[in-house]
Amino acid sequence: MDSSTSEIAYDHSPFLKIYKDGRVERIAGTEVVPPSLDPQTGVESKDVVISPETGVSARLYIPKRTNQTDRKLPLLVYFHGGGFCIETAFSPQYHRYVNSLVAEANVVAVSVEYRRAPEHPLPTAYNDSWAVLEWVASHADGKGPEEWLTNYGDLERVFFAGDSAGANIAHHMGLRVGAEGLDGVKVEGIVLVHPYFWGTEPIGGEATEAESRAKVDRLWRFTCPATSGSDDPYINPASDPKLGSMGCGRVLICVAEQDFLKYRGWYYRDLLGKSGWGGVVEVMEASGNDHVFHLVDPVCENAVAMLKRTAAFINRGEP
Repeated sequence: MDSSTSEIAYDHSPFLKIYKDGRVERIAGTEVVPPSLDPQTGVESKDVVISPETGVSARLYIPKRTNQTDRKLPLLVYFHGGGFCIETAFSPQYHRYVNSLVAEANVVAVSVEYRRAPEHPLPTAYNDSWAVLEWVASHADGKGPEEWLTNYGDLERVFFAGDSAGANIAHHMGLRVGAEGLDGVKVEGIVLVHPYFWGTEPIGGEATEAESRAKVDRLWRFTCPATSGSDDPYINPASDPKLGSMGCGRVLICVAEQDFLKYRGWYYRDLLGKSGWGGVVEVMEASGNDHVFHLVDPVCENAVAMLKRTAAFINRGEP
């Protein structure tokens, strides 16, 4: 047997392994579930292909139709996490979470299925996510191919949200909207849950966690081989001169007390405040919890509180 088929070139357990023959073995985040009509919430979902050429797609959600009026609903665009290399918009935990958020907030949602590293290294995920946003924008003024968006989604009340790497993507989509605009779309707010940001210089409790820091550095360089390093603006907002151009008026940052990345969430709050952006930023910290705990235990007290806080953030100012 060719030894290259079993020799590991890159081991990032418990997430994935890369073998010397180029084979990618994803250990986590491989399970998927189909779209559905959820019996508990009445939320309906379906999958759409955005780009046949690249395979970029999305899972769409609408809340229970009997709860709807003639007034269109806020539109949430969600970006899943997984270190840019595992999980999908179709993973059970993401399907369950977005379904719950759609029901709680009474919104239409687009959960983005972007291509992942290492087969598609960054910035592919950013480019794919922007392509989905352009597809969403094509539905402005009642146009576009998808009836759920034209019939139910209000493109004047759009929100971005994501967790971990997905929060990083949501941040960059907000910056790009601010810099370039997105015709027919008004982004009101962005929700960043346990955002995956980083930097060369340790902050807060990072200084005492050399092993954890090394793992984050290694993962970043793995998913973005062309990076300039851990101070690349893609991963370190402090290095990005465009930070003040965030294209929304409100940002909610959710952090978890036991999460190694929480210091970056709080730091991001400070950076936005000094950037000249001029919007309003809020932080919600969950005591005693770790990274993406709300996906692991969605019915725990803090997960329910965060779900309600996110829904209230989206619906603030609604009649």
